[in-house]
Amino acid sequence: MKHAFVFPGQGAQFSGMGKKLYEENTLAREYFEQANEILKFRITDIMFGGTDEELKQTKVTQPAIFLHSVILFKTTPDLLPDMVAGHSLGEFSALVANKVLSFEDGLKLVFKRAMAMQRACELSPSSMAAVLGLDDKVVEDICASFTDEVVVAANYNCPGQLVISGTIAGVQQACEKLKAAGAKRALILPVGGAFHSPLMEPAREELQDAIMSTTFSNPACPVYQNVNAQPNIEPELIMENLINQLTAPVRWTQTVQEMVQNGATRFTEVGPGNVLQGLVKKIAKEVTTDGIN
Repeated sequence: MKHAFVFPGQGAQFSGMGKKLYEENTLAREYFEQANEILKFRITDIMFGGTDEELKQTKVTQPAIFLHSVILFKTTPDLLPDMVAGHSLGEFSALVANKVLSFEDGLKLVFKRAMAMQRACELSPSSMAAVLGLDDKVVEDICASFTDEVVVAANYNCPGQLVISGTIAGVQQACEKLKAAGAKRALILPVGGAFHSPLMEPAREELQDAIMSTTFSNPACPVYQNVNAQPNIEPELIMENLINQLTAPVRWTQTVQEMVQNGATRFTEVGPGNVLQGLVKKIAKEVTTDGIN
């Protein structure tokens, strides 16, 4: 009977996020104000009252979700995870929760990651699409059939739900092939680039330098990382996996399966929204899910 804590990624943001926490909790307010100083702009103003468009800015979205998740975790008493994991960006929140990264270092890395990803998106216009109702192997094979365009499986969200990533033409052509192969839907997503694909290589190189110059401590519990879906406790390996995460797929289905295999019976999502609770239930119907948001 183990308790797993999971942390959401990009897309979970909403206007008003963290406002109640800021107003009602003195420690939370201190963390938020520290974040404003680190980022050199008042991200709290955008989180608490910004428009959806303002929240969608890359420099805002990733640090906002990180802050909401991490400050919730740090200000909720008696949270003792047996294991942690995060979906893409959420892995940084997980690494603060299990004491591998400090709050300050985690926020700095997330901001650098956001800006590096933005620059990579500008270098090569690219896209992502959600594919529903096909086996992973079918999607992988269709992606592999493209030689002139980049298109890869990027997010293994749950059985029958996979996100592909690549060049605009590659993703569009793959969507047509996937529909012809029986996909219920193959839907282009409103994102700015091909996350978790080889097109993120410039961002990976940029983030590598930042990660290598950051202190990674021994974890309080294992982190199940996106790259290999395995429990990791070695700081050097955690760093390596975090660097490779930008160009490798998010193996969320496999991560949850591995956590359940290793004894997780309860999953608590910490942060905005409840997307991960839904995905966990689709992967492992027998577990209990709840959220702190």
